[in-house]
Amino acid sequence: MEKDGREKFVDEVEKVVREDETDDDVILNLSLRPKRLKDFIGQAAVVEPMEIALQASLQRNEPLEHLLFSGPPGLGKTSLAHIIASEKGRKVTATSGPAIDRAGDLIGILTNLSEGDILFIDEIHRLSKVVEEFIYPAMENFQIDFLVDKGPYAKTVKFNLKRFTLIGATTRSGLLSAPLRDRFGMFFHLEFYSAEELTRIIKCSAKLLDIFIDDEAARELAARSRGTPRIANRLLRRVRDWAEVKSDGKITAETAVSALTTHGIDSEGLDRISRKVLEVIFTTYKKGPVGIEAIAASLNEEIDTIQDVIEPYLLKIGFLRRTSRGRELTDKACDYLGKKSIYPKNLF
Repeated sequence: MEKDGREKFVDEVEKVVREDETDDDVILNLSLRPKRLKDFIGQAAVVEPMEIALQASLQRNEPLEHLLFSGPPGLGKTSLAHIIASEKGRKVTATSGPAIDRAGDLIGILTNLSEGDILFIDEIHRLSKVVEEFIYPAMENFQIDFLVDKGPYAKTVKFNLKRFTLIGATTRSGLLSAPLRDRFGMFFHLEFYSAEELTRIIKCSAKLLDIFIDDEAARELAARSRGTPRIANRLLRRVRDWAEVKSDGKITAETAVSALTTHGIDSEGLDRISRKVLEVIFTTYKKGPVGIEAIAASLNEEIDTIQDVIEPYLLKIGFLRRTSRGRELTDKACDYLGKKSIYPKNLF
């Protein structure tokens, strides 16, 4: 049965702060990404040691050590991989764990890498065990032994690889096997951004997109961006659309609040699905504790979406806590839900 206009609208606004990227998102995000490490805003604990490692590898004329980035979606893991390739003047080959189905796929990728090239694997925790075992010797010795045929006709073919740098990205570092994790020379965890950092990012993006936005509007957007640059840029584009249609094209604080309210983003940065998670735990499960599987089943939502996209921010702002028996709401979350009557109805 086809969805009516209202249901389609709700689906659209709920996608604004989700991790899924449309083709347009990918193209626009590429245009907004910084090209150099000095232009990267935030993540000082990651950028500073990485800058030293880059300089050292350039001075020695050696490939960079293998790196692993972890953290919630949208914090800059992919951007940093492309920046490293740019700083090194090397090609970057990007793929993802689920996309490498067979060992042959990995061999095809690795044998096409030149000296010092970057192989970026997103969602590296989702590599199959067979593929993962092929990566071990490739990372350590830059060699792969591939078994051809079976039984008495079996023989091993050795592939010698050029020295490359593997950059892995994961939203679930706990799912990485110890042997794979130990083969990375550097491990960096990306944290949520501060409102001040997001304000700077929004202003930079607005300049690149040729959008006028005043300081107060930029701060309002930053406060509702869930500590995530990707979401900040998405909200900026949605507010730009609103400003062009409903106003004079300039983004003021009043315009930003009106647009974000229409898109269901409240002052805490929560969207409808995030509020649904809180409400289900509050009403159905009496504030918890409750297992993540039960929450996902109640909302007809994927467990990975709740764990990777929704839950980290709720934990960060102190609305949710994990216990040995499951998730439960904090007093702060209960206070928030108790005040929901003061918000416009279309937020809920």
